[in-house]
Amino acid sequence: MQRRRFLQLGLHAGLGLGLAGIVGAARADARTTCERFHAALARDAGLSVYANLEGNQQGEAVVEGRLPDELQGTFYRNGPGRFELGGERYHHWFDGDGYAQAWRIEGGKVSHRGRFVETRKFVDESAAGQFLYPAFGTHVARRGFRDNDTMNTANTNLLPFAGRLYALWEGGSATEVDPATLETVGIKTWRDDLKAMPFSAHPKVDPSGTLWNFGALPGTDRIALYRIGPAGDVLQAGVVEVPQLALLHDFVVSERHLVFVIPPYDIRQGPDLSLAERHVWAGSGARARATRVVVVAKDTLTVRRVFELPPRMVFHFGNAWDEAGGRVTHFDLVLHDGDQLAALSHVMEGEREPNRPAAHQAVRISLDLVHGRVTTTRLLDGAEFPRVMPQVVGLRHRRLAALSSDARNPFLALDTVNVVDTDGGRADAWRFGPGWRTEEHVLVPRKNARSETDGWLVGVAQDTRAGNSVLTVFDAARVQAGPVATARLPYRTPHCFHGNFLLT
Repeated sequence: MQRRRFLQLGLHAGLGLGLAGIVGAARADARTTCERFHAALARDAGLSVYANLEGNQQGEAVVEGRLPDELQGTFYRNGPGRFELGGERYHHWFDGDGYAQAWRIEGGKVSHRGRFVETRKFVDESAAGQFLYPAFGTHVARRGFRDNDTMNTANTNLLPFAGRLYALWEGGSATEVDPATLETVGIKTWRDDLKAMPFSAHPKVDPSGTLWNFGALPGTDRIALYRIGPAGDVLQAGVVEVPQLALLHDFVVSERHLVFVIPPYDIRQGPDLSLAERHVWAGSGARARATRVVVVAKDTLTVRRVFELPPRMVFHFGNAWDEAGGRVTHFDLVLHDGDQLAALSHVMEGEREPNRPAAHQAVRISLDLVHGRVTTTRLLDGAEFPRVMPQVVGLRHRRLAALSSDARNPFLALDTVNVVDTDGGRADAWRFGPGWRTEEHVLVPRKNARSETDGWLVGVAQDTRAGNSVLTVFDAARVQAGPVATARLPYRTPHCFHGNFLLT
């Protein structure tokens, strides 16, 4: 794996991480950002999803409707919870400290527990009363650090795997937390030579229980690859080289391939720039670069073929499958127009941008690996957070769950849940309406499910007018009928990015 070389390249390739021993300060406008946000929040309650949280949470929800008898288990969620400290506010949504949540469904009742992941960063900064370490979108350099995990926020996903629970981040190790209490156990090292290696927040667990994942540090031109068995043992690891590698957030797996989509960014240098600020969009203008699709063979962990698409940004994928003996690979994802990294920083000051649904499309891409041809089929406009049933990961799927919004909403104000028929193009949808912000919803199968709609669509929606959070349960075959049950908390939980449902 050449771990030392991989990490050294990351530290010196313009990540904005600095070297141990360098001491500086947060950007002076961190206080201005805080003031602007709170002034905007006083006028617009919808901005509460980006508001700061202090302390842990625990409570019982009030259930309306009837929770399905078979739906017993825990919905684990994770996202940024702390954006402010010492009068300063982060500049980017991705910067906040991780806040793990567990919504437990048992015997027709729902309880909630939320707890900050006590990473080294969180503990050190809490003790100091100020931000100390670099964040993705905010330049801070008050204290030096040793490796990626010093800055690990553990804020992106919460994954139950091999009997344990992991809070995942973008550029460092998984952090184990207790499944019952959410107390932090500590950094997970899968193998000694993989210590502190980047381990992405979007692993894919196939029906056999095998976990596939990657790790990338922008500017290194290398992607680390992992195959981990159902018992948690590393079965395969390697590195592939990808020139001009910038942000890489997610990927997808089929039976034979790993598929990565590389958006066109350049990495610029600058001592006072955060990692997000070092990303320069290279997808427009006379010298615009294409978005690249990199297909890696699972058996050899080598690049099989590279395709080009028109320049688009990508965060999240749905699923992939092969046909014709692996000569053709299909996959679903959401493509965005333009530099979405910059757009996601504006909301931290309370700025709302207009929404263009056609600029955020869920699509299906088909790759002819023999002849090099690419075809694209539109699935849903205004989309994000695609998911499929867990039993079809890497296999042929026909249903895709996704959130969406329309032009009546500002940018990022997702308020509609969908289950899309990817063959026919029809979306079975429910819109919550004004004042609501939906989080990612996941498909949960019934035991011995006979189809991809034989189960439930489960998620969380934020009622920004009432100031509280609601667990929502839909029949996956009849989403347009509305939720079969809701469970409302008496308080607001932090808006989460990703999570998974563990049936009991």
